[in-house]
Amino acid sequence: MKKYILYLTAIAAVTATGCRKIETDGEPIIITEPGGGNGGNTGATITVQGRISSDTTFRKGNTYILRGPVYIVNNSTLTIEAGVTVKCALTTSDVTALVISRGSKIMAAGTADEPIIFTSASANPTSGDWGGIILCGKANINTSFAGTGGGPGTFEVEGGINNANNDAIAGGGATPDDNDNTGVLQYVRIEYAGYAAQPDKELNSLTLAAVGRGTTIDHIQVSYAKDDAYEWFGGTVNCKYLIAYKTQDDDFDTDNGFSGKIQFGLVLRDSLIADISTSEAFESDNNSGGTAVTPETSPIFSNITAIGPRATLSNIGNSLFRAGAQIRRNSSLSLFNSIIMGWPQGVLIDGTTGVSTVLNIEDSSLRLRNNTFAGNTLATKLSNNATNGPAGATIKTEADLLGWITNSNNDNIVLATSDEARLIQPFNYTAPDPTPFGGSNGNQKILTGAAFADGKFTGDTFFDKTVTFRGAIAPAGANATWWKGWTKFVNL
Repeated sequence: MKKYILYLTAIAAVTATGCRKIETDGEPIIITEPGGGNGGNTGATITVQGRISSDTTFRKGNTYILRGPVYIVNNSTLTIEAGVTVKCALTTSDVTALVISRGSKIMAAGTADEPIIFTSASANPTSGDWGGIILCGKANINTSFAGTGGGPGTFEVEGGINNANNDAIAGGGATPDDNDNTGVLQYVRIEYAGYAAQPDKELNSLTLAAVGRGTTIDHIQVSYAKDDAYEWFGGTVNCKYLIAYKTQDDDFDTDNGFSGKIQFGLVLRDSLIADISTSEAFESDNNSGGTAVTPETSPIFSNITAIGPRATLSNIGNSLFRAGAQIRRNSSLSLFNSIIMGWPQGVLIDGTTGVSTVLNIEDSSLRLRNNTFAGNTLATKLSNNATNGPAGATIKTEADLLGWITNSNNDNIVLATSDEARLIQPFNYTAPDPTPFGGSNGNQKILTGAAFADGKFTGDTFFDKTVTFRGAIAPAGANATWWKGWTKFVNL
């Protein structure tokens, strides 16, 4: 059995040394820390690798370097103190990633003044230097893993991160727990992560696999994601205050029965950075085959500002950009009170694989209401038309889709240009400011046009229904500044 070792090199003078043992893969390993045990003086550089099978704390003042895949196992808890920076090594063999296995937890509660930072260990960091953070929960998922420890309702995390111990299997199987708690991520920045093991088998900056609603996720910034910034595979976890900055592929990717809720999300793209698979702010599938398997992918997003690559209609940028939202393969994603701006296509309803997604519009499980679409070359795009559209559907052409989007009952607004949305500096890549200002015509809806009367919100206690604005940023007040201070916007 291979022994995994945690190395420590003190970088500050110490007068006392203490020791503690961590059971790792069944083998005791001695970890020497300045000041004694799991506390005392700080100022050490600690390299971490392998499987961690007992409660462990990363303390402020130390430097932590992850090398290769690190697994938190055996129902253990990894606690990371506010202000800690975790550096992730670029390796020549196994990709560096942090995997929280089923039953284990991460408790990473940063603050606005002291965020927790996961970043590249490289002196010249770039997108894809390491794999990302993977949370594996026990909630529902509509997949089945055929390997050891699998079965219906389980999922092997993509990207080649699973191991012989099956530490990267998610889902509750026959006894799912939608209230499962995988810990806390608050005020956390994740930089330069993402790894493509093979096409369509990538690690994302933050992977949430069958994560339950007992988990707390808020105030997260993902920057320079090599693949997706956030991807939810099944699960029920709810999230607030998410930022995706200069992602390569998709910003918010939802699959395999994810049914959680997300409020306040900011997407800022770079016109030059896109993925060969085409890039969207939202990409959503029920599953890869677009079948009617349950649970159904049915997340609810509200108050999202998704700024695309095109400041004006004449700007093109990278030709691999596609849509602000691509809803496909029988997904029933719903979007409310949001802004999609500066994309080649605002909304793409894609029904070419499996059960037609249009049918989810017909039965009202897929809803787009109280949104503003501004400066998109095409406000809407329909991949299945009158020739190959589903029998019995009333939406068969792109004109039908646009008519549904702009129906007064849905209260969506389509503005011809991004300027009409009146956001301060949405396309400034190093000092962005997506705050809305002024108020006239369609822009007035951005300031005051939010609504939570839709039946999707009935009985809900997660969403803040007091907000009156569309998009992620309020024109004034507490929700005008949530994205400032703990964040970082830089060019490579």
